[in-house]
Amino acid sequence: MSLNPALRDWSGQVAWVVGASSGIGLATAGLLAARGARVVVSARQTAPLQQFVQRHPGALALPADVTSREQIGQACDDLLAATGRLDLVMVCAGHYRPQRATAFDLADMLRHQQVNYVGALNVLDAVLPVLLRQRAGHLSLVASVAGYRGLPNALAYGPTKAALIGLAEVLWMDLHDQGLGVSVINPGFVATPLTAQNPFVMPALITPDEAARQILSGWAAGDFEIHFPKRFSRFLKLLGLLPDRLYFGLIRKGTGL
Repeated sequence: MSLNPALRDWSGQVAWVVGASSGIGLATAGLLAARGARVVVSARQTAPLQQFVQRHPGALALPADVTSREQIGQACDDLLAATGRLDLVMVCAGHYRPQRATAFDLADMLRHQQVNYVGALNVLDAVLPVLLRQRAGHLSLVASVAGYRGLPNALAYGPTKAALIGLAEVLWMDLHDQGLGVSVINPGFVATPLTAQNPFVMPALITPDEAARQILSGWAAGDFEIHFPKRFSRFLKLLGLLPDRLYFGLIRKGTGL
């Protein structure tokens, strides 16, 4: 049973991808444009957005820092002035630095919180009144399989993604009867500038283009949780069901920590 209205026909749909300068956000924005959507791209960096618009006539670039409520609010106002409506909002802006408690960095912990979680709240503050007035549209938050349970080197990153998963679940409960769709995207390892920092071999690594295909497939199926690659995300889901003693032991053994 689908938990959301199926999103299959993108022709003429207005899709706002926040965090579209690289990686999953950029690839998904490109695939949406190829499927006929009018894509609006936002990120802090202006140059990648302008390059996207040059490659995709009809797209709109609205630079904005997700940590700024004012900038995101202005971008939303500009989007509505240009398009008149909003059909999909994908919140993909993210920050990641490996961190362990033995090298605790409060500034970076808070940077993760501001970009990954508070940034999503800033987008919600701007778009929820619009979507509720329309009684139509879809919200999609990009979290991570790192939000399922604790993982090494994810001291700063993992808790913010766990928060996004919980946020998406409550949003679905609150907004489903309002005619709105809500989904959470939990990628495994995707080859992006963020994961390029990892010093280890990443299992089941996929490209951003493959991630984008998985995301649109999940939206088309009306899924609430879109997770991939399945061979990896399902394994982590099963691990997460284990008692703490077994889970901690297997993770430590598997990672060598």
